[in-house]
Amino acid sequence: MRRPDTPEEAAFRADVRAWLEAHAKRCGGADDWSLGPRDHSEAAEREYYERMRAWQRALFEGGWAAITWAPEHGGRGGTPAQALIFAEEQAAFDVTNGYLDAAISLVGPALIRFGNDDQRGRYLERMLRGDDVWCQLFSEPEAGSDLAALRTRAVLKDDDFVINGQKVWTTSGQHADFGFLLARTDPDVPKHDGISFLLLDMRQPGVEARPLLTMKGDRHFSEVFFTDARTPRDNLVNGMGGGWEVAKFVLMHEGASIGTLRARGTRTADLAREAQASGRFEDAGVRQRLGATFVEERVLELLQDRLRGAILDGRRPDVDGSVLKILWGEGGFRKAETANWLRGADALLAGSDAPDQGLWQEQMLGRSAGTVGGGTSEVHRNGLGERALGLPREARPDRHEAFKDLKTSGS
Repeated sequence: MRRPDTPEEAAFRADVRAWLEAHAKRCGGADDWSLGPRDHSEAAEREYYERMRAWQRALFEGGWAAITWAPEHGGRGGTPAQALIFAEEQAAFDVTNGYLDAAISLVGPALIRFGNDDQRGRYLERMLRGDDVWCQLFSEPEAGSDLAALRTRAVLKDDDFVINGQKVWTTSGQHADFGFLLARTDPDVPKHDGISFLLLDMRQPGVEARPLLTMKGDRHFSEVFFTDARTPRDNLVNGMGGGWEVAKFVLMHEGASIGTLRARGTRTADLAREAQASGRFEDAGVRQRLGATFVEERVLELLQDRLRGAILDGRRPDVDGSVLKILWGEGGFRKAETANWLRGADALLAGSDAPDQGLWQEQMLGRSAGTVGGGTSEVHRNGLGERALGLPREARPDRHEAFKDLKTSGS
């Protein structure tokens, strides 16, 4: 059961809603950009980025950017409860800060926690104002779930790190102004110990970002190649070899934030009404699939509400972000399967002239990524086993072995 707002929270919610009503329009209609570009064309993607930057600038000027950040870092100095209320209200409007969220929710907190005053002064206000788009440069062809096996090298020469290697599945890499990069700076120590966290100018000649075409037709991922790219030593965060500590902090925020998203779109009740209208609800198999989907949907909502209540009450959440991430990814995929199964051939059509403008085909093709992005379900289950169930950690025979001596598929 959702906890009702306190009088103070209700007053804050009213202020938020009034500001949003004055500066944005509510979702609905054909011209709705809140879920991303209207189509997969380059023109639509460019327009989406301009809208995204403009909205972020409006948030900054209105004092709503990074509500929980301290005022000295450009934030509002608010509470997690206030940030949650703002997110709930904003979800009803046709606005988004889209891929800028990589900066505000991931690298921004990392710089506040691990960065120095110079780094915070150079980057934080610009990201809050929407001046810079950032991307996360972590995954590699040979380092996904085992991220610490990354092979991109950064060698310190004079006062610059010289970077060579490749990253993949980089969201917004081709549009980014800056990236936050994990690179190996010392191959002579165990793999987790030789990684450093660097900030990098993505517009330099030594960086090439190639868009990747996904099976649903978009190009928001890219693969990034570094050929003698450079970044000054001043862009090293948390010292040489301190990158894994920062990476864990960033990944914790990423997985939890993905799991706590409340998906917009068709609910199981809507699917049940469609089945009743078409006569398919009389089929026991249809009712069974809808029932299973409804249970998963409600369990996720109830866990999200429990997490919401803890945040509003200022308590430590007792809902593990990994549980939410698994349910969100796997449950969302099963709901997309059910929706497409019920709609039949109509769900296979794509394009603006298809039913629902091809939403269902795109949802089916894209929803499987929810079980991978932000950490695979398998990785999150391993973490739950260790954290929640007290199971022994997975054996790591390479724990004390120098990275250069490891045998890998990329060796």
